[in-house]
Amino acid sequence: MRAAVLRDFTQPIAMEEIDTPEPGPGEVLIRVRACGVCHSDLHLAEGDWDSLKRITKLPLVLGHEVAGTIEKVGPDAVGAFALGDRVGLPWLHWTCGECEYCLEGREVLCGKQAITGVTVDGGYAEFVRAKASHVTRIPDSVSFEEAAPLFCAGLTVYRALKTAGLAPGQRVAVFGVGGLGHLAIQIVKARGATPIAVDIAEEKLALARQLGAEHAINGATADVRKTMRGLGGAHIVMVTSASKAAYESALACVRKGGTLAVVGMPPEAVPVSMVALVSGEIRIVASAVGTREDLRELLELAATGAVRCQYESAPLEQAAAALERLKVGSVSGRIVLVNPQKGVE
Repeated sequence: MRAAVLRDFTQPIAMEEIDTPEPGPGEVLIRVRACGVCHSDLHLAEGDWDSLKRITKLPLVLGHEVAGTIEKVGPDAVGAFALGDRVGLPWLHWTCGECEYCLEGREVLCGKQAITGVTVDGGYAEFVRAKASHVTRIPDSVSFEEAAPLFCAGLTVYRALKTAGLAPGQRVAVFGVGGLGHLAIQIVKARGATPIAVDIAEEKLALARQLGAEHAINGATADVRKTMRGLGGAHIVMVTSASKAAYESALACVRKGGTLAVVGMPPEAVPVSMVALVSGEIRIVASAVGTREDLRELLELAATGAVRCQYESAPLEQAAAALERLKVGSVSGRIVLVNPQKGVE
């Protein structure tokens, strides 16, 4: 099969012909129709995160936002899926189901987890092998290209908002209207809350307004803190940007008793005022990805049409170029690598 392979952190990924995997006991083989390109893929490819670099499989096929169809079903997985079923595979390739975190419903923290596109091969390929237990069905009303980014970008912000206690009527400020932020705005709107977009690019703020943001604040030209205070502050402030400056501004925008939701990961430490946290009784929550339950809930929401990913498609052969575009910041929404199959929806 064709795949974009990472062989060394000092070299770009390259297209190769490699063996098509065979599903083992409890596994399925997915014919990849679409795979989202995530910033995490870029960091992984360049070995930026030491904690993941130590466990990254080499050579490796990247990609953890996978959408496709069941091609083969392995032993002990018969009956779970039928050939041709529309499914997806997220970051969590497998979790043990037995540790304290799994039993608490927090499988994203499982210490034994296998990670798609990190410890096992991912979806920058024509086929990917997956555990049947961790494959999720995609609703017929959601295209493969729209579904793929929901398996990480959408899932991460959905989990963060859920953990933050998102409720109807709340004001929710989203810092960064990119691949994650534009999905967060739609989720906030769909849950009956008021989305407020903060970015430094007017074209992204225009997109936020189209997606339902009731206020759009340009951090390059407006005093974000003053504007947010004028609105009463936000019940939830979510930062999807990896900008240190965004975090420094965000905390001042949280109303008393509100929540700061941490999603974006700046490379440097971010100072936090303990006085502000204590005096305002402000909570901080974080989201790595999300559970299978979170993913099913998100896909049900997407099936209603309330959440639609803004994406551009590119052939699998352009995987390296897609990562380079992420690196220079020339991507709006999400890039999705596609493997079109003639005659298949």
